[in-house]
Amino acid sequence: MRLIALLFLVCLSSAVFAEDGKSSDLKPLPPPPALDPNESPDEPQVTITKQTEQTIEEFRSHGKLYMIKITPKHGKPYYLIDDRGDGKFARQESLDSGLRVPQWVILKF
Repeated sequence: MRLIALLFLVCLSSAVFAEDGKSSDLKPLPPPPALDPNESPDEPQVTITKQTEQTIEEFRSHGKLYMIKITPKHGKPYYLIDDRGDGKFARQESLDSGLRVPQWVILKF
């Protein structure tokens, strides 16, 4: 049993030493493309309109309005969300969908 373990360790160590040689045909990576500061594809565009009694925030993605957050001067904010993309907005009191996914801690470092 010890002989098998010894042979395994010798083979493993020889594979590690074989990887130490560096390849000479490596080239540096090209620089990343420049981003336009006015247009970011991953971030929504937010338009904030402050009125005397409420604040309205309109969220757009690729120019299409998909959510409106209304914060009254007195009271809790609520959302109008276009779920289907047809331009009809449904009111929600919060962005919580009510779905609770179970989560367990498997490993802790």
